[in-house]
Amino acid sequence: MPLMFALDGPDDPFSRALAAALRIAPAAHEERRFEDGERKLRPLVDPGGADAWVVASLHGGPDDSPHDKLLRLLMFVAALRDHGAARVTALVPYLAYARKDRQTKPFDPLGLRYVAQMAEAMGVARLIVLEAHNVAAFHSAFRCRAQSLEAHGAFAALADEIAAAGRPLAVASPDPGGVKRAQLWREALQSRLARQVGFAMVDKRRSAGVVSASGIVAGEVDGADVLLLDDLIASGETMQRAAVALRRAGARRVVACAAHGLFVGDALHVLADPHIDQVVVTDSVPAFRVPSGDALRSKLRVESCVPLFVAALQAGSQDCSTRSSAAQACAR
Repeated sequence: MPLMFALDGPDDPFSRALAAALRIAPAAHEERRFEDGERKLRPLVDPGGADAWVVASLHGGPDDSPHDKLLRLLMFVAALRDHGAARVTALVPYLAYARKDRQTKPFDPLGLRYVAQMAEAMGVARLIVLEAHNVAAFHSAFRCRAQSLEAHGAFAALADEIAAAGRPLAVASPDPGGVKRAQLWREALQSRLARQVGFAMVDKRRSAGVVSASGIVAGEVDGADVLLLDDLIASGETMQRAAVALRRAGARRVVACAAHGLFVGDALHVLADPHIDQVVVTDSVPAFRVPSGDALRSKLRVESCVPLFVAALQAGSQDCSTRSSAAQACAR
């Protein structure tokens, strides 16, 4: 039986739901905070020979920055390996620094690659994340086994409810970079619903952190309920601009869907825009920045991505068992 360590604490909703779904209790660990800000993390059970799963979402807040959470994860993984863990799998619902996956300015860093190098140096054998920003760059950065789960799998019930109305349905990407992500959901929906699902893409440009858009929509959305899909919502501007463009192109309803809801900056105000009918995210990041009673809270829906991680872990365990049996057979 694997050991599961929940670095976000036993009260973290994602960790608690994952443990319940897997029918295992999180293994005990100690975390000490020194007066100068240093941390000490150690397992309180012997990890020797164990398959260890470490759960840590690397979003900022409410208590720690992404930098703090990343270092805690890396140092805890290293401690497990130092004390004999056979294999360490990092379960990271939200992966920090994934957005900086290429150099666009002189002397730019490659944050995703640096995270990959640190994770591998500390002994991560397998990494599972939800909806990496750029899946191709994600797989290129990591040399260990790395898997990016498609968030649209968490939105199946939502899609079924919208499709039940019988109106035209379309999936849209808010920018050119997310076209493949949206196309994969469209293909999955067509297979699942056994009906035609439209596709659209909204033009967007970003330079030096400034977003500009022409409002051009490529695709047919007139009279359709549109599922607008992105990997994350930060300030909400990308989703809001895309929703406005889609409505002007004739969309009947726009539902903004994203794997990760960060809701930073003016997101509460921006996403309250009436062009967006509903905002749907997963529980990869707790919606602690959206207070009860806020206008956004009234149209916010949170779907669980826990089943996606459970399926990935179970498939990985079966794969390991198969390889182990094959190795034993070869030895004989």
